[in-house]
Amino acid sequence: MNLRHILETCLYAEDLEAAEAFYNRLLASEPHAREPGKYIFYRLDGAMLLIFNPHESARNDEVPTHGTTGPGHTCFRVDPADIPGWKDRLRALGIPLEMEHVWREGVHSLYFRDPAGNSLEIAPWRLWGSGLT
Repeated sequence: MNLRHILETCLYAEDLEAAEAFYNRLLASEPHAREPGKYIFYRLDGAMLLIFNPHESARNDEVPTHGTTGPGHTCFRVDPADIPGWKDRLRALGIPLEMEHVWREGVHSLYFRDPAGNSLEIAPWRLWGSGLT
């Protein structure tokens, strides 16, 4: 019995309308679920991206608060061959690239920010070596 995959990733954004507009464009998808002023959830392949209003989340007594204060980080996994296309897509969407980092063995990561200041990364599965396909 082992934990094998991340089911949810959680970020916070005070302005959920701005976050929703940003993620709808980035993910080319509408939210899976939303409650205005409280949260927006996106379904990705095998995982959920949860974006909460931190002030509303702190008032919730149904489940524990999910975490951080200040900007968070998440990385979206893509095929290695898709990195150049994502660089072009970010540019076309008007999303400034904060940094393109080249890791060991020539693996590239693209870093950028959402409207709430969260650090987002797009990287190939091989960033962490074999076995993460």
